[in-house]
Order: sequence, then C-alpha cells, then structure tokens
Amino acid sequence: MRITDLMIQATMIMDLKAATKEAAIDELIGSLAASGRINDPVLFKEMILKREAESSTGIGGGIAMPHAKTKAVNEPTVVFAKSSGGVDFEALDGEAAHVFFMIAAPEGAGNTHLRTLAALSRLLIDAEFIAQLMKAETPAEVTALFDSKQTVEEAAKAEREAAKKREAAQKEAENKHRESGIAAQADQRDVSAGDSTPFVVAVTACPTGIAHTFMAEDALKKKAQEMGVEIRVETNGSEGAQNVLTEEEIRRASGVIIAADKNVEMARFNGKPVLQRPVSDGIRKSEELIRKAMGGDAPIYRSEGGGEPKAKDAEKGSIGTKVYKDLMNGISHMLPFVVGGGILLAISFLIEQLAGEDHPLFQLLQTIGGGDGAFHFLIPVLAGFIALSIGDRPALMPGMVGGLMALNSNSGFLGGLAAGFLAGYVVILLRKAFAGLPRALDGLKPILLYPVVGLLITGTIMFYLFDPFFSWINLGLIDILNNLGTGNAVILGLILGGMMSIDMGGPFNKAAYAFAIGVFTSSGNTNGAMMAAVMAGGMVPPLAIALATTFFKHKFTEQERKSGVTNYVMGLSFITEGAIPFAAADPLRVLTSCILGSAVAGGLTQLWSINVPAPHGGIFVAALANHALLFLLSVLIGSVISGVLLGVWKKPLERK
Repeated sequence: MRITDLMIQATMIMDLKAATKEAAIDELIGSLAASGRINDPVLFKEMILKREAESSTGIGGGIAMPHAKTKAVNEPTVVFAKSSGGVDFEALDGEAAHVFFMIAAPEGAGNTHLRTLAALSRLLIDAEFIAQLMKAETPAEVTALFDSKQTVEEAAKAEREAAKKREAAQKEAENKHRESGIAAQADQRDVSAGDSTPFVVAVTACPTGIAHTFMAEDALKKKAQEMGVEIRVETNGSEGAQNVLTEEEIRRASGVIIAADKNVEMARFNGKPVLQRPVSDGIRKSEELIRKAMGGDAPIYRSEGGGEPKAKDAEKGSIGTKVYKDLMNGISHMLPFVVGGGILLAISFLIEQLAGEDHPLFQLLQTIGGGDGAFHFLIPVLAGFIALSIGDRPALMPGMVGGLMALNSNSGFLGGLAAGFLAGYVVILLRKAFAGLPRALDGLKPILLYPVVGLLITGTIMFYLFDPFFSWINLGLIDILNNLGTGNAVILGLILGGMMSIDMGGPFNKAAYAFAIGVFTSSGNTNGAMMAAVMAGGMVPPLAIALATTFFKHKFTEQERKSGVTNYVMGLSFITEGAIPFAAADPLRVLTSCILGSAVAGGLTQLWSINVPAPHGGIFVAALANHALLFLLSVLIGSVISGVLLGVWKKPLERK
C-alpha cells in the first residue's frame, strides 16, 4: 500500500488558519469529519488530547504528528496540512510547527495500514523532504512528492535486502571454506575485523505505537550508519514487537538503548549497560545515545527478583515527583476496588432502605462489596502497589501484609500509606545489604532473602511503631471530624471541594479524594460527609463546562460545544477529567471558575450536613445520601456559579 492511499487530497489543508495548538487540532479534525473519515469527532479529539497529555507529538524540526487509534475512525487516514505562520505545538525543540500530519487509525487497523503509517513516519526524518513539502502549493504536488519519495525508498530497501542476501551467501561460502580448512588465516582476519566493529542494540516504543516508535528506529539506524556503528533496533509498535532482539545480539552488544515511553521487556538486559530515555530522544538525540551505548556509558541494569522495570528517562526526578508517582501507583490499583465495592455497597444500602437488612440480596452485596469483600482489600492493595513502585516485585508481598496489619490495627489509611513506603524502602536497603553476597546466592535473593527478611523487618516496625502511632492519629482524626462544629466543617468542605478542581485528577484532586476515602473506610463506611464534599466538588467542573458551552454558545467553537455535551454525562457520573481539555486550552478562566464553584458545592454539603455512604457514582448514588435533594442542589449551585462565571469571563470567538 502506498502512503498516498491514506493521504487523501480532499482532506489536505494547504493553508492552516489556526494560531494555537488546540485550534490546529480542531481544524485538522474538522477536515476528517467533513470527509466522513471519522464518525465521532468528540471521541477522536479526546483520544488525540489523551495522547498529547502523555508527550507532545510536536517532534521538532517544524513537524507535528498528532495521532490516535480509536473506534471513532471509519477509515485509516492521514491529514496533511501546512501553516505559513507556524503554530506553537509544544514541540520538543521549542520551535513552531509548520507541517502537520494527523493520523487517524481505526481500532481494527490491519497490519498493512500500520506498516504504511510506519513508513510515513520514517520519511519525516529527512529534512530536505520536509523543505520540499513546505514549498508545495497544491494537494497534487504533495501527492507527487510522496509517491516519488516512496518509490526511491522502496528501491533503496530492495537494494538493501539484495545486499543482505549477497552477504548471507558470502558468509555461507566462507563457512564452507572454514570447514574445509581453506583460507583459515583469512577467516581469522575477517573475524578480528568483524569483532572490532562497534555493535549496539535498541528498543523503541511509544504509547500509541504508530509514529514515534518508527521515527526513532529510523533515526537511530541512519545515525549509526553515519557513525560506522552496527545496530539492531526492535520496535514495539501497534503490531507488537517486531525485529525482536536475540539473546546472542544482546550478549554481543556493548550497550543497550531503550528509547520508549511505555513499558518494554527488560529482564533480558540483566547485567548490560542500559540507557533508558524517552522515545523523543531516539529521534532527536540519536548520536548521543549511540555514542554512550558504544562506550558502555550507562547504568548496569539489574533485574533481581523479577522486578517490573519501566522505561523512563535516565535523569532522576525530584523527591516529590518520585513520592507522588509511588503514591499514584497505589491509588490507581486501589481505585477498582473502591469503585466496584463502593457501587455494590451503595446498591445494598438502597435495598436495605426498601427491604430491610435481613434481605438476602442486601447481605450478599454487603459481603461482596464491604469489609469482607472488595473493601477488605483497599488498604493492603494500596500499600502493596506503593511498595511495588519503590522496590519492584520483591516489595509487593511485604507491602500488602503491612497494609493488612494496618487494616486490622485501626491505623487505617494512614497506616497503609506508611506500610507501602516502609516495605518499598526496606527492600531497597536489603538489595544494598545483600549486594556483597557471592553470586552463587543470587537465585536465593528473590525467593528467600527478600521475602523473609523484608516481611520480618516490615512487620516488626509496623507492629511496634507504625500501627500504634497511626492508630492514635487515625482514631483522633475520626473523633475530630465527628465532632466538628458547623463552621469548621464548612471550611473543610470548601477546601476539599476546591482541591478537586485545582488539577482535575492530579495530585491535589487525588489528595482530597484519598483523604475522604481514608475517613470513609476508617469509620466503617458510616462517615460519608467528606465523601459528599469531594464528590460534589468533583462533579462541578464538567457540569460547569457543559452549562457554559450550552448557554454561551457564541464563545465556544463547534467542536467545543459538541464536547461540552459529553461533559453532562461525565459530570453526573463524577468523572472530573472531562473538563481537562478545556482547562488545558484556557487554564486561567476555566480553573479559577471551577475551583470557586467546586469549593461552594463542597462547603454546602457540610453546611447542610450531607452524608453520602458511597465512594463513587455521582448522581447514581445520590439517592443514598441522607439529604439527596440537598446534595443535588449543592452540585447544581456550584455548577451554575462556575458555568456562569466562565461564560461571562471567556472572550467571544474572533470572527474570521
């Protein structure tokens, strides 16, 4: 398949009008929608923005490649566009983007389509070709350039394959000579010469596996050829791992390059110098990576205990970033238990109100979702996966046991947090302590030393220090909350509600939600006052966006108005993240408006002493609140305040 089979002339934009990143995305999506290549522009934009949130697709060199693989796409398509003025696309090199390729791939895209998209990505490494595209004035010229370029590339590829076959035939002939003892001396010289050639291996991967994966592969190969270095590159794209590295190649390599923004299989590189960088570095810093890999200038990778390493930048982040990442790993794994168990508990409370606590269905749902079921795992799972993030797999078991001890000792959520961090760092210390043991004992470390000693140390500290200390804090906190005066409760509600909108799913939002969950679980699921505050505060942002786009239509684009409709559903479902695209495009107005409305909603829930006995569900669990109508009124008032403030404050669209 030719690239131009996917690059439809009718969708090309030869003079992009957009001046901002989101406007450029909207204009490109508009071309896809107008040609019928996508069936749901709102969903497609959400997936595009989700990919942008992981890392900008402004790859530098004046190029941007926003892309998504989703059911919103009818047919695989590449939209070509160019902008004479340029657009700030948050590119890796800080330069404006002038050439755009929006890639739309359906969920069931075949291998042929994916290979074609990969071929497109590889072409964009050529700066001279990009310059020719910038000079093109018509869609026909763009098509002709790509057809010509791909023809040249196909011929070059055919020549490379032919050269490989000739080389293989030559090696086979040399092997026959070697076996017969002929030209043994010449063979020895050849081997010596071959052994002196630098050899490195690499793995490239990006979250979507459509563009950056193959651009990094091509950049590394081209640079290696220029430097006279032999390289083998494995790609982890949409089709899965291709050109998988062999054990012999890994053993022979002087160093390993991991240019990836997602997890790749790492245990095979145990004992090798491994350079772990973002996939963007594979594209833009290929020479630096190859040079360091050649010289073994990278940390030696160790996979003791069957760890679960992650592809990440070699540069260490701040302590705060590390702690937040570890905490989020625990919370993200805990949330399915919160949501699943919480919704079943909420339904059980509804059945209790209708049929009484002796009803079999009430008892069944209480058992599945409550303290003997899903909710029994909240704190152990939280602690275990915090520990896993810090100390890899050997820390998981001590962390979970420490969390269970916290649960059983009434040190609750706070004790579980402490257990997770304790177990993780205990295992890190054990790795250092056991580093001097004979290599013959390496196999005992993950199956005997880490589990036994790690559990013993973690359990002892939890039993004698952390459990008593955090039980005292936890019970004291619950007592304070249960006896808060109305004024103090309202202030706390204002703070928790406002925090839910500060970053809409980020650290502040998660901190407020984690606090409410801690109070909820520690009080035996009876104190849902804080839960009411954070739920109301979290429902406000998407509902405010929906109201603003409905009643102030002239201040939003058509795409924004369509996206606003989906925010009604997200807001009612307590999915705060629905407001993120709007906040990213206009942070000052959107965040300020939403924080004020969320704070008011959270404060009102405490003023009216509202209690929601479910940790998730939004409007679907509102009927369980002790004052259901007042809870809905709190959300409505907060949403109206935010929606009206945003609608009045936002500037009208410029007329074109």
